[in-house]
Amino acid sequence: MTTEARPLAGKDRRTILTYGTFDLFHVGHVRLLRRLAELGDRLIVACSTDEFNALKGKQTAIPFAHRVEVLEACKHVDLVIPEERWEQKRQDIVDHKVNLFAMGDDWAGRFDDLRDLCDVLYLPRTQNVSTTELKELIQTMRQRPPAAE
Repeated sequence: MTTEARPLAGKDRRTILTYGTFDLFHVGHVRLLRRLAELGDRLIVACSTDEFNALKGKQTAIPFAHRVEVLEACKHVDLVIPEERWEQKRQDIVDHKVNLFAMGDDWAGRFDDLRDLCDVLYLPRTQNVSTTELKELIQTMRQRPPAAE
């Protein structure tokens, strides 16, 4: 279920918050961040730390500091904060005066409990591109013997 995002009138700023690992930054990430930035005035991205990813059973190819640097260089992103635990979302929403919490639709329904604090939106993922698929492709390419010339 989605909530339609409406810009706020006048001097009020609409702050958008999203979370993710953003490993192997790709066009799907760019398109998501662009769509989110278009929904408001300020986009905050919470990037999962290496330690938090380990707790989730995920291993990243790119270290946290490098992923943050890439996100900070993205013109759609206004602020990057660390995601260190599942429970921090409610406090982040309050601390940053968030109007809209948004995630990819692969998380649909998982954060509906935040609706008492802000709007919640799940956006469709970019077709045919994902970090998991990129990692699988790289692994396959590494396993292939070099082509004979």
